[in-house]
Amino acid sequence: MSFVTSLSPAALDGKLRRWSSLLPVIEQHEQELGPLADHDLRKRSLSLRYRAKSQEPLDRLLPEAYALVREAAGRTLGMRHFDVQLLGGIAMHHRSIVEMQTGEGKTLTATLPVYLNALSGRGVHVATVNDYLAHRDAEWMGPIYDLLGLKVGVIQAMMAQPQRREAYACDITYGTAGEFGFDFLRDRLLSRRAAEGLTDLLGGMLGAAAEADAEEPVHRHFNFVLVDEADCILIDAAGTPLIISAGTKNDAAAAECYRWAAEVAPRFAENEHYLYLADRRAVELTAAGRKQARLLPKPDAMDAVGTFPIYEYIERAIKVNRLFLREREYMVRDNQIVIVDEYSGRPAEGRIWFDGTQQAVQAKEGLPISLPTGHAARVTVQDFFLRYDRLCGMTGTARDSARELRKICKVSVQVIPTHRPAMRAAWPTRIFGTARDKWAAIAAEISELREQGRPVLVGTRSIDKSLTLSGLLSARGIEHRVLNAHRLAEEAEIVAAAGQHAQVTVSTNMAGRGTDIKLGDGVAEIGGLHVILSEMHEAARIDRQLIGRCGRQGDPGSYRQYLSLDDDILLVGLGHERAAWLAEYGKTSGGPFDQLLWAFQKAQRTVERRHFRQRRSLLHWEEERRKLQRELGHDACIDSVG
Repeated sequence: MSFVTSLSPAALDGKLRRWSSLLPVIEQHEQELGPLADHDLRKRSLSLRYRAKSQEPLDRLLPEAYALVREAAGRTLGMRHFDVQLLGGIAMHHRSIVEMQTGEGKTLTATLPVYLNALSGRGVHVATVNDYLAHRDAEWMGPIYDLLGLKVGVIQAMMAQPQRREAYACDITYGTAGEFGFDFLRDRLLSRRAAEGLTDLLGGMLGAAAEADAEEPVHRHFNFVLVDEADCILIDAAGTPLIISAGTKNDAAAAECYRWAAEVAPRFAENEHYLYLADRRAVELTAAGRKQARLLPKPDAMDAVGTFPIYEYIERAIKVNRLFLREREYMVRDNQIVIVDEYSGRPAEGRIWFDGTQQAVQAKEGLPISLPTGHAARVTVQDFFLRYDRLCGMTGTARDSARELRKICKVSVQVIPTHRPAMRAAWPTRIFGTARDKWAAIAAEISELREQGRPVLVGTRSIDKSLTLSGLLSARGIEHRVLNAHRLAEEAEIVAAAGQHAQVTVSTNMAGRGTDIKLGDGVAEIGGLHVILSEMHEAARIDRQLIGRCGRQGDPGSYRQYLSLDDDILLVGLGHERAAWLAEYGKTSGGPFDQLLWAFQKAQRTVERRHFRQRRSLLHWEEERRKLQRELGHDACIDSVG
């Protein structure tokens, strides 16, 4: 069997050029493996495992290990790693976050460093953005590992402790970053209880085996972790620490304050009773607003509540009414608030807002008020992943965040070339005066392309906007499918059909992460998939993720950005005054407005810098908290609970 190496070292830079020298060595090993039977292939794998456990450096085992994975993938899945995928696997083994374009086969690439680092027997974790992808990837890539004699486990939400422990004991464990992190915190709490003599050791000795088993830690050594969609997990989710609550209390006065503030908040007028500070996303009562707050009638349960706390309750309620919109920032399901992740478009199960925001939203929706007493344990996402001996990852959009990833996570970013030249066409951006005009133009373009037989994928920032466009398409008689957080169970089916002839799909960011859109018969000949971006996101990486759904693996495709002068990004990035002027200009002027693209780009850069400062500040304060905990002799992940 002979293969031709398709990657030219001359086209590479720096470390990639040096690592490319391993490609012929891998190919030579692969040619030796071709004639072997499956059981002989497993014997070769077991031999490598013995050498790894005998402390032979993994770098020395890499060529043969990658050849084994390549051969196993061909036999079990009918998929042979491209040279660029081998290069991505080499980079990840050397503590890098690799950027690979959408459709370049990141899931298959991950099997290379995962297998190599699992040979030591110390465990390997693959962190994904949701349970669906964790289960899918483990099941999809499982036959490769099985042929090579390795066991694969999957961690899923609501899984019992014994099953979790069994999954972690496997050579390779797939799961979400949140599940890995929360299991770590629960283990820390168990360790603290054991140190304080709070575990029921006598009960376990007398036969309470099931309970004793459930009280044992599930994690083992933090050896190697590969983070899928690394920018989403390590950067976008950085502002939300993983926290285990210490429980809830029944505080009638506080609950009544939240309900009262939600009821009276609509009576406060902007600029008269309060000021909205767009750059800080904050609300401040004016003197007139404070006077009104004092004079408004209040329930008896609030008699003991001070004046300044009352101001804070009202400011929080006004902020929630203004910024936290149902079907955009959150959904209501089973009388519970479910946050919708802006970056993935998926429900952020188990996540809650802090500083009273969660309770203010509950009061706004008329739901029971939950009042946490404190944190039993907490850890930031970055702090958790930095506990691993080796950290690497992959994503379609990393180069824009290379500086932050290097500074915070101590990893480099390597951009891997595509297997085939990209054939993605960028259509000119269109800017409209109002959202109404923008949505009408989007519907018209969809109608025109659908008549040509081209499939169209429209990306929206929120659930409510996906439903707005859906209504316009229905009014035009255009058949389409909607993918948002309410249609989670249908995600795989909807995405699988999105590249078929004349198919129209309206989606939140769910279709931009971890999904694969394949073109139907004859679609490539008429131009491929067309992607429409209906709004600019607060991070350019998210726009690039959506654009990456078309023009995959040398397939043709095109995309266009639509904007309007009343888009949210202008308010968040430029401030209330300038955004209001642009919105008014859009209503009163006849256009054209395409020359104002610079304003959107400036707003996006401003928001990205603001978010970076916030993440850096969070990292600083978390480090200060850890220092204080160490000085006090406490576990840095365990907060004292009153």
